[in-house]
Amino acid sequence: MLDELDPETVPSPCYVIGLDELEANGEVLAGVSERSGARILLALKAYGAFSTFPLISRYLAGASGSSPNEVRLAAEEFGKEVHACAPAYSEADIEEILPRVSHITFNSISQWERHRDAVRACGDRVKVAIRLNPEHSEGTTPIYDPCAPGSRLGVSASGLEGASLDGVTGFHFHTLCEQNSDALERTVAVIEERFGERLRAAEWVNLGGGHLITSAEYDVDRLCEIIVRLRERYDLRVYLEPGEAIALNAGVLVATVQDIVPNGRSIAILDSSATAHMPDVLEMPYRPVVSGAGEPGEMPHTYRLGGATCLAGDVIGDYSFSEPLRVGQRVVFEDMAHYTMVKNTTFNGVTLPAIATYSGSRGEVEVVREFGYGDFR
Repeated sequence: MLDELDPETVPSPCYVIGLDELEANGEVLAGVSERSGARILLALKAYGAFSTFPLISRYLAGASGSSPNEVRLAAEEFGKEVHACAPAYSEADIEEILPRVSHITFNSISQWERHRDAVRACGDRVKVAIRLNPEHSEGTTPIYDPCAPGSRLGVSASGLEGASLDGVTGFHFHTLCEQNSDALERTVAVIEERFGERLRAAEWVNLGGGHLITSAEYDVDRLCEIIVRLRERYDLRVYLEPGEAIALNAGVLVATVQDIVPNGRSIAILDSSATAHMPDVLEMPYRPVVSGAGEPGEMPHTYRLGGATCLAGDVIGDYSFSEPLRVGQRVVFEDMAHYTMVKNTTFNGVTLPAIATYSGSRGEVEVVREFGYGDFR
């Protein structure tokens, strides 16, 4: 398991993906599929480390992408079903996507009308859905709320009135962000109230992502009940695409202390970065867990952990440690597999972290890839 990893055995900075943790998450998700009949997809926008796809694909029905590049990666490296869902597609996008997908979701009626002929030319091979906006918010962070007022995502109930849905066999909605099944249950109640008749005429529905199924606190029984009720009431095939649940607690980011400077407090500057390597720390924002560290003042030695870029706000957070930090010491950030590697940049020319896998059961570390000037250039 990842807690047995010796951080000195990998380059720095480095993402280390726990294969045992991925497998454990996969078993939970496969259990949900078996109990409920749902088909679970890997959302590549959250996790795209394709060296681990042979392991993950044992447990899932396929993968979903939001661009031609993600769709191609899903088709070439994951296999099984390939779904596409994006705010908009160009003609070039459609030309690239359609040969590779089994399902495609359109964000608006106008997008469906624009690309309808191209999709129909595929015959029954490609299933079509419209993304719905139930105008029901469950998220607490506005940047991650697809149902916020003025959202560009999905079609409201009034927006479907008078629209020709000939050729549309499914619907897709997404309202959650790392939430439990009670939030899904409330969303489904609104979907049934506003789109119930549409569901009766459909063949399939995608419940989107944000389902934190592999969390210890997640109510899996309730999720399975919701899915079974939907399947039986509307005779639907049900899909979910929880990106973070696949890789939850299945990766760490190893960094190294480069300098310690005083400025009203002790500041440890790392060879990693919030803005370049873990941008959700600034976007969400949130304070990641550091192995062996506590809240400021909880332990004798408190430090502000700062990043390697010139951005003044490249700060990860304040942490306390039982012993003073030293230059050259490794620092391990937990739960860094999802929404990290997929959002990395080379801002300031900072080198991308290496990617490694670790199997605690076999005691093996494999460095999958290291990055350098060529990637930045």
